Amino acid sequence: MNDPFDIEINGITYSIFPEGEDIYAVFKEGEDYLRIQKDTESHWLKLDPETEMPFFDNDEEVNTIGREIAAYKEE
Repeated sequence: MNDPFDIEINGITYSIFPEGEDIYAVFKEGEDYLRIQKDTESHWLKLDPETEMPFFDNDEEVNTIGREIAAYKEE
């Protein structure tokens, strides 16, 4: 599945664009927002916009977006 898709979280629309193996570009309400990468089933990493290196912090919004991506892929 390499086609872009939308998810909605708390009334906010996120457009998801698969970029590679478990890496996704995320647009929030139509604006380029961030890039995320799957780390584990329940933990996702935000990527630095300049270096594409992951930030190893616990960002709940990133994890929520990741869970929704995983749920969409399972459908």
